[in-house]
Amino acid sequence: MLQAHSLLWNYLWVAPNLFLFLLGLLIWRRGLNRQIPAFLAFALLSSPGQLSLYMADILPSVSAGTFWRIDWVSLTLEALLKFFVIGEIFSRVFSPYPSVSKIGKYIVSGVGALLVLIAGLVAGLSPGDSTFRLISGAHLLELTMFMVQCGLIVFLFIFASYFRMPWDRFSFGILLGFGVASCVHLATWATMTNLDLSIHQRTLLDFVNMATFHATVLIWYYYLFGRKIPPKDGAGGRGSQPPSSGSVTDLEESLHEWNRELERLIHQ
Repeated sequence: MLQAHSLLWNYLWVAPNLFLFLLGLLIWRRGLNRQIPAFLAFALLSSPGQLSLYMADILPSVSAGTFWRIDWVSLTLEALLKFFVIGEIFSRVFSPYPSVSKIGKYIVSGVGALLVLIAGLVAGLSPGDSTFRLISGAHLLELTMFMVQCGLIVFLFIFASYFRMPWDRFSFGILLGFGVASCVHLATWATMTNLDLSIHQRTLLDFVNMATFHATVLIWYYYLFGRKIPPKDGAGGRGSQPPSSGSVTDLEESLHEWNRELERLIHQ
């Protein structure tokens, strides 16, 4: 069962992408597209790319070179969409501070797009057979995408935590899903790079990556459409007490100052 092209393999490749596309349709139907347009684009556009790659993998008429070219297109589109989503989350979290939100969104999207282009150039200029170059370039692009994605997510969590920024359910769930997927993929990449694994062991790591993506999609379903648990009145718990430390006020004032300075720079 834990073999390439087994029933479980096919399920883990196809089902999560179908669920992701359905998630995009539900977002559109329930009127959430105005709140998370970048994530909607990711759900509707990245899943067909992966399904096309699956069809290229199982059709004997598709050559290896064509398969890896499709993989290149799918990875590039997915990478760009992911960075736009992270930029959108940055904008949502820091929406009370429009200038910080706007600059942060542009920085995240711009850095992500630049790194994708650099990875493509490095792969294109690397020596070797054309097919092998396509394979190594696709691997480099995927690794770059997950490294940058993980770094941006960690930075956003730390930055928001430092300034005590509240998380809305959508933003937290989307970012949590991306964070889990990127951490697991980087861990499997490190394992494959540093250990002399057999083909079967590498296949098992592919199962781990695909199962992680399946779990990621389910996380998004839960946070976007799961039932919200209302807070208990008078619970007296730690979460119900407003922060009384003066440091919170200082952090808010620092963030307001950042926002004012950015507004001044933007309008100069």
